[in-house]
Amino acid sequence: MDEKLVLSKFVAFSIDKLTLMKQILLIFIALFIYANTNAQNEKRTRLAFVLSPQLSWLNSDNSEVSSNGNQFGFNFGIEMDRFFEQNYAFTTGITINSTGGKLSYNLPPAEGETGSTLQNTTYKLKYLEVPFSLKLLTNEFHRSRYYGQFGLFGQFNIKAVDQDDNSLSSEVNFFDMGYHLGGGMEYSLGGDTHLKIGILYNNGFLDVTDHAIKDKTHLNRFVFQFGVIF
Repeated sequence: MDEKLVLSKFVAFSIDKLTLMKQILLIFIALFIYANTNAQNEKRTRLAFVLSPQLSWLNSDNSEVSSNGNQFGFNFGIEMDRFFEQNYAFTTGITINSTGGKLSYNLPPAEGETGSTLQNTTYKLKYLEVPFSLKLLTNEFHRSRYYGQFGLFGQFNIKAVDQDDNSLSSEVNFFDMGYHLGGGMEYSLGGDTHLKIGILYNNGFLDVTDHAIKDKTHLNRFVFQFGVIF
């Protein structure tokens, strides 16, 4: 296939994703302004401590790079719900995200050699994550409420090592961003205290690696949410 055609398709795809991200951001900005206007009447804020196991993996758009397994980790920290209507809230917070994945690189032969070399790398990553989402909750029924949520997240890499705990900081980009969606339930323990259980799918927009093989690698996660709301 002509290289110019491939390049034009890649640029068009990147622009489409960038346009989508901008549209989502504009929607959330509009909702945030609306929430702040109506929050004068509600003024209800909840905090939650979350400790969530998660399963993550890496996907590449290059045929010479393949996903080679999952990485188990945890996401823990503090979340905040800011209600602007009885059953609608914005959720944000700050968490430590231990994640990663395994990739196999089909490296070209070195000078004077024949045949490619397969390089297996486990990425053990740690991020400081800031989510921002819209949460929709049902009315309470038999001490339980059910919710759905969707939104964006941004995260900053604070640690990157391989399977032997060697540093991979030079091969991992500092910032990642994506969307998440999911749902779950809250069970009342009495008063304002609730137990939170849910599942959240996270899909990254940006390239998380900077390897010698040029590709775009996205980080994906299933987060099994457990938390206590105060």
